[in-house]
Amino acid sequence: MHRHTRLSLHLAAALLAAFTTLSAAAQTNGSGGEPAKVLRIGYQKSGLLAVLKAQGSLDEKLKPLGYSIKWFEFPAGPQLLEALNADSIDFGYTGAPPPVFAQAGGVRFVYVGAEPAGRHSEAILVKNDSALRGVSDLKGKRVALQKGSSANYLLLEALKKAGLRYEDIRPVYLPPADARAAFESGDVDAWVIWDPYYASAQQALKARTLADYSELDGPYNFYEATRDFARQHPDVVGAILGQLRSAGLWVNAHPVETAALIAPKVGLDQKLVETWVRRYPYGTTPVTDEIARAQQVVADAFYGAHLIPQKITVKDNVWQNREVAAALVAK
Repeated sequence: MHRHTRLSLHLAAALLAAFTTLSAAAQTNGSGGEPAKVLRIGYQKSGLLAVLKAQGSLDEKLKPLGYSIKWFEFPAGPQLLEALNADSIDFGYTGAPPPVFAQAGGVRFVYVGAEPAGRHSEAILVKNDSALRGVSDLKGKRVALQKGSSANYLLLEALKKAGLRYEDIRPVYLPPADARAAFESGDVDAWVIWDPYYASAQQALKARTLADYSELDGPYNFYEATRDFARQHPDVVGAILGQLRSAGLWVNAHPVETAALIAPKVGLDQKLVETWVRRYPYGTTPVTDEIARAQQVVADAFYGAHLIPQKITVKDNVWQNREVAAALVAK
């Protein structure tokens, strides 16, 4: 009995060792034996993240860090930040207003990077045969837009320049697809929208541009992450931003090739994609104090229009890392 007991113990130990080895092997990614980790990225049809997804370049960049990527597409920034708040994604990209609304709503996120604004990448649209000829003509009119999106700020600032208040128009809050349907059917008088929806409306609907950022100070666009992810994984955040910086410089110099690359991925006409790619002056940067101050202007504008419930301090949600900033500037 004693001999059999010892054999059983030896066999159990051997099986346990084998099982442990197999379990460890199953959790590696095959590139250096590091534990496999999944980075969840939220993106929209426009923006450099869509380019990185099509290229597969970020996947290669993060492999040495032990990461694979899961990509999640969103129709607009507010929905993306809702997912960030629900811890459904770790990292994403939006225009300037969505994080303002998110911070006012208590979402736990941080700004980790920025992109310069495009002056012609979003606009207030009317139908080609519309009697509306200027922003001042929007008084009393129904205007479709995604609440809390970059379009919301464009509308706010364009109305201010025209001498109107936000209360002077009748906002109709709809996501992009529903807003387009309302615009086409004539249920609204105007539509405020960004690329690629903007370029698509110009091409397919022959929509006329009433105003864009040509005569306004355009806000920055931003990369965001959950606060915990940025704090715990600055190396990963730095790797993502570095790859975005490199990709942006390449896109600026190769708009035709970029359009050919991503058009089939996003299901849009190549010429249409080239139109909006050329409208964005890509150049990923850290969120400097100057950029934070510019974003504070956006936040104060929304608070002043009573579109967010409380005054916020943008700087409270800015993530800064000296090593990452230095690496980005050097690229």
